[in-house]
Amino acid sequence: MGGETVKTLGFVGLGVMGAPMAGHLLKSGLRVLAYNRSPEKAQAWQVRFPQGEVCTSLEQLARAVDVVSLCVGNDNDVRETVNAMLPHLKAGAVILDHTTTSSALAQEMHALCAKHAVQFLDCPVSGGQAGAENGLLTIMCGGDEATFERVCPILALYSQYQRHFGTSGAGQGAKMVNQILVVNVVQGLAEGITLGKALGLDIEALVDTLKRGAANSWQLENRGLTMSEGKFNFGFAIDWAIKDLGIVQDCAQSLGLNLAATQEILARYQSISAKGHGREDTSALIRQFE
Repeated sequence: MGGETVKTLGFVGLGVMGAPMAGHLLKSGLRVLAYNRSPEKAQAWQVRFPQGEVCTSLEQLARAVDVVSLCVGNDNDVRETVNAMLPHLKAGAVILDHTTTSSALAQEMHALCAKHAVQFLDCPVSGGQAGAENGLLTIMCGGDEATFERVCPILALYSQYQRHFGTSGAGQGAKMVNQILVVNVVQGLAEGITLGKALGLDIEALVDTLKRGAANSWQLENRGLTMSEGKFNFGFAIDWAIKDLGIVQDCAQSLGLNLAATQEILARYQSISAKGHGREDTSALIRQFE
């Protein structure tokens, strides 16, 4: 499903992730229609990408597109968006949902879309705002594999790696594992940086050294120094991490699993958010030691 059949692409959700992702689609030379619930973000997107088109309603967008990508907030946002578009999408259209949601929501939307001859793929992403800006996201997909293969050329316009994991909901399952790994690394980094500062170590030298050994990680390279300096004005907010970890916790409970460390980190994020830091980057987890 490359340029041979797809003539018009849609993108719903123009936040810090969605706006640059939709911008990368324009590089394909195809027509791109975008929509955002708050008109201000849609207008800002069109100023940044004047070759794109902004729709004033989901119905207008749905009637025109062959493939539409979603990057909205949560399960209910996806449910409302899909239900608004479905009566107007053409048979054979594909919805690519990049929102981080529950696997159950993905399965629900997949079944609903099938009744309208529309394919729904859960395609959560990893890589943060920088990955979105640079077209270097990683995409984890669940749903029909043949459809995934057809839309890979589209996904590749704003990602560096795409992988199919199985039936509907499997992409969201992979994203849950991703989030567990990320927050546990951030917790370790927060503890390590706190100890390093207490010992009077040169944190810049420490980070530069540790990233060359077994302790290296994306979080160490990109957040180690800024965390030590109290800089938290980056893309992935604590409140979004709380939402994602809530999904993980619900899933673990349904499977009878006790993910104790992740559950504890969720509680620490909730405490930090309650103190007014919910819009700060997840590296603000180091505030637990203040």
